[in-house]
Amino acid sequence: MKRIIFSAVLLLLINAAIAQHVEYGIKGGVNFANLNNDAADNDVDAKTGFHVGALAHIHVTRVFAIQPEIMYSTQGAKFGNDKLKLNYVNVPVLAQYMFGNGFRIQTGPQLGILTTSEWERGDVETDVDNLSNADFSWSFGAGFVGRNGLGVDARYNLGLTDVTKSNTTDWQNRVWQFGLFYQFKHH
Repeated sequence: MKRIIFSAVLLLLINAAIAQHVEYGIKGGVNFANLNNDAADNDVDAKTGFHVGALAHIHVTRVFAIQPEIMYSTQGAKFGNDKLKLNYVNVPVLAQYMFGNGFRIQTGPQLGILTTSEWERGDVETDVDNLSNADFSWSFGAGFVGRNGLGVDARYNLGLTDVTKSNTTDWQNRVWQFGLFYQFKHH
């Protein structure tokens, strides 16, 4: 299933790139990740991590663009002195409205594929197997890109699906991302 989704996204990107003006880029930054459970009364704190990856900025009109990305993202949460480490390959597809001065706002869906999951207690790390392999989120954000192609962005990823395989708990990812990006051949 992962290969089918990845192949479909790749074909969509190639087709869109041929038809429109596309600027490719790289990006990275810091994550402040947490897990949300409205019914839980647990002591859950944010875990600091990072994200790094690539983007394709596809101009549809002068003020509207589609920006698919592929990102490696370290997420999870802290439970007292313990940490749940969740590592994802995230594929957001963002619709962007671009103002003439370099500012842009963006929103869109994000599919996350879980690559590794570990529970850390002190110096001991244990694999966690009872988590879902896929996570669906919705992203909201804003950014600024200068004439040289260097930019900054801030984004909030609101997890919409349960990341556990449990019938008794319902945990969703919540991730703030702050980062830098560079778009090649920016006009």
